[in-house]
Amino acid sequence: MKESYSYTQLEDKRVQCLTCESRCFILPQKFGFCGVRKNIDGKLYALNYGKIISQSIDPIEKKPLFHFLPGTNTFSFATVGCNFSCGNCQNWQISQAVKSDKVLLEMGEDMTPEKIVEAAMKNDCPSISYTYTEPTIFLEFALDTMKIARRKGVKNVWVSNGFMTPETMELILPYLDAANIDIKSSKDDFYRKYCGARLGPILENCIKLKQAKVWLEITTLVIPSISSGEEILTTIAHFIKEKLGSRTPWHLSAFSSEISWKMRDLPDTTGAQIHAAYRLGKEAKLDYVYAGNIPGDPGENTYCPKCGELNIERKGYDIQRYDKRGECRKCGEKLNFILN
Repeated sequence: MKESYSYTQLEDKRVQCLTCESRCFILPQKFGFCGVRKNIDGKLYALNYGKIISQSIDPIEKKPLFHFLPGTNTFSFATVGCNFSCGNCQNWQISQAVKSDKVLLEMGEDMTPEKIVEAAMKNDCPSISYTYTEPTIFLEFALDTMKIARRKGVKNVWVSNGFMTPETMELILPYLDAANIDIKSSKDDFYRKYCGARLGPILENCIKLKQAKVWLEITTLVIPSISSGEEILTTIAHFIKEKLGSRTPWHLSAFSSEISWKMRDLPDTTGAQIHAAYRLGKEAKLDYVYAGNIPGDPGENTYCPKCGELNIERKGYDIQRYDKRGECRKCGEKLNFILN
């Protein structure tokens, strides 16, 4: 447990959390929407500090990041809780269940920021990924770890829904190297209905990350009948092109009802739906569009945007690089890789 880094004390021992854009007003002895921040006698505490609920050594491509340290491993970890309530969540056991069962806050392995960085270095991971749940809700734990990682030469990666406040952005930007942000839809009503959030701050934060020169990749989960419409996907593609740049990678992921939290009655995303979304991205003149998690599909390969040459071949999380130090092996075009 640690006192929150970003909140305001109000009258009658009430507080307002300033960590994410939910900006919860929290009464004494009550929790914020994320389920892990509690007002204790007029002070706001992050109860998930130092409690790892999940950790693993993952390929960086799993985040997914295809242009940031390709072919390397990343030390990944999370705490319980989330500031969204997405019905499609595949990690709902650790992100959502805490909201109805506070005993989960006692779960997890005790870990210090120092030991996380040590574990990353011991396992030859050049980066640490704050992932699985939403890193914004374990800001204090993440930020303390990020500062040590930066001193030790280890990169910091956030896999995030992008719903953090300017106050949180100001804290993390000096230490953040890369991020994958979900843009779940181009419709604000989607966010309000299915996530308990809003679209505007997420788009603004994507632009801020690019302006701060944090490496950024975007992921969109294509959910049949909910976020698979041509208008929705075309609008996201054009936002990436116009506001983030044509060389910002866009990952299109398939929805699976079997592992989702609440959307068990929806059909799974088909390969044809992912390919249709892929074509919309290419029609919008995005250089790097990736058709994700479709087994055996070549849509996850990296091709030169100038000459079309294959430069990285991906089969699952196994990759074969043909590029020459980040340049196309055929024409020499820079491929927008962060290699160190």
